[in-house]
Amino acid sequence: MVYLRYSGVISMQTNDRQITDLMRTIHAAATQLPDFQRGWVWDDNRIRALIASITCNFPVGAAMFLEYGNENVRFKYRVIEGSPSQNVIPNELILDGQQRLTSIYSALYSDKPVKTRTDKGKEIDRYYYIDIQKSIDPTVDRIDAIISVPASKVVTSNFGRDIELDLSTPQKEYEHKLFPLNIVLDFMKTAMWQQNYFQYYELDAAVVQEFMNFQNLITMPTIQYKMPVILLGKETPKEAVCQVFENVNTGGVSLTVFELITAVFAMDDFELRKDWDQRKAKYFSGDLLSVTTATDFLTACTLLASYKRGGTVSCKKKDVLNLTLTDYQQYADSLAEGFVEAEKILQEERIFVSRDLPYTTQLIPLAVLCTLLADGNKIKVTNIKNKIKQWYWCGVFGELYGSANETRYVNDVVGVMDWIINNGPVPKTVQEAYFNPTRLLTLQSRQSAAYKGIVALILKNHCKDFISGREMDFTLYKAENIDIHHIFPKDYCEKNGYPRSKWNSVVNKTPITYSTNREIGGAAPSIYLGKIASKGQVDHNVLDGYLGTHWIDVAATRNDDFNAFIVSRAIMLLDAIATAMGKPISGRDGEEVINNFGKALIH
Repeated sequence: MVYLRYSGVISMQTNDRQITDLMRTIHAAATQLPDFQRGWVWDDNRIRALIASITCNFPVGAAMFLEYGNENVRFKYRVIEGSPSQNVIPNELILDGQQRLTSIYSALYSDKPVKTRTDKGKEIDRYYYIDIQKSIDPTVDRIDAIISVPASKVVTSNFGRDIELDLSTPQKEYEHKLFPLNIVLDFMKTAMWQQNYFQYYELDAAVVQEFMNFQNLITMPTIQYKMPVILLGKETPKEAVCQVFENVNTGGVSLTVFELITAVFAMDDFELRKDWDQRKAKYFSGDLLSVTTATDFLTACTLLASYKRGGTVSCKKKDVLNLTLTDYQQYADSLAEGFVEAEKILQEERIFVSRDLPYTTQLIPLAVLCTLLADGNKIKVTNIKNKIKQWYWCGVFGELYGSANETRYVNDVVGVMDWIINNGPVPKTVQEAYFNPTRLLTLQSRQSAAYKGIVALILKNHCKDFISGREMDFTLYKAENIDIHHIFPKDYCEKNGYPRSKWNSVVNKTPITYSTNREIGGAAPSIYLGKIASKGQVDHNVLDGYLGTHWIDVAATRNDDFNAFIVSRAIMLLDAIATAMGKPISGRDGEEVINNFGKALIH
């Protein structure tokens, strides 16, 4: 017995079980699946490989069961595919091992053809046989002795005109010396097949000896085959079920909070997966919100319901797993609208697509805040919306949403609501947010939240395309393939030996259309700006105005003064960040800044 300490003491037993016993309990529906488990998907080749492993007495991994019968974990259940449908309350639920156990049951126990698929995904029905002679030949790979045939037990070619193998009667099985594997775990059926097989060959001594070898090497070891089973006690809390499953399940699809709640809600005949699919199509189909997962939505719903109830607010995994169907049905619609309102705010801040979203996690508290503030249309009030935006940018530039966030979700929703509704203290994220000026040089790619945030601020400054002069709003952003490019081109910077930490940082980058970037090429700014003007595409002075909307120092850029440009733009970017965060940035004239930039970043 192994004991785990979670929210209490729970038991976890590990025992080897004989495969015949496992199949009998599955057949009798004493062992079933919780309704969160997905359908059976193993293909024909994988089933053959599994059979080969079992007949060779190779391990195929442990299964994990949950003892059923406690209200603490109240899941809807269903029988394994192929098992006779019975109105039986199970003793155990399979948490991990569904594919293997279903394959074993279907191929080695059930008298029905196995519903599987080809390696290309085509659905097929199959029976499995083992070649007696090949299986006892040590020079033959075991998988080559395992064959599958159609449900008709007749293999044909030439579009069905030619019969390659006919196993449609027991006599033809005997003739080809192919043993039907769906009786291998039934001692009586195997003995009867053996008796008839011997009679077919008139007790030929060589045939009898061959089958005795087959029995010793294949059928008896298969009947005696054991599989490790981890059994969680029925007192196991839902959060522990989820955690243990994640720890044990090293392959396949991880069990998520959503899967567990799906099974819990199913007990009340509510189809959570169907509800989420419909909700996702209606509210989350756009690019920006498409990153929201079902578990994100449930976390947000738990946070919203917890806040609405009053008292201690929490949205940890255990809280999400205890979300009631009543709460979900009460708040899901308004929360979905809250996500849409959050999307609108992000677009106002010039975050248009999911790849430019600084933190997907910050969407959760943002959506909850938008839902709470929808009452009385408070979210439409400018001063309130500005506070929401200040909190949001503090989270981005303080880089505070990059790790486990449930506690921060709670602190921010409670703190921001108190700040807005009761004129309470500044919320924790706004208080803690700090941006180091030298961080600008380490923001080298869009993997960073702060990098994405700076690009959004440039877009929000109504920056204009160098050639067309069109403002980079949502329409242009989507239509013109806008991306982030160097202002002082990479080739030019490398040729002149400028440090990569500067020329590849966000300080030297800005949103530019694809067509404009082609005009820039690898030339010095003075050359490509002159080229744009000389082609008559834009007047010199007008072009300078366009550059200014990107916080680009016109004089330094036209004079190819890289260092002056870097300092000037860093100053302007820090000003923009300070404005977004609603608080000054300290250290702009510190020793570290002077060492990195050559001078202080102050006006």
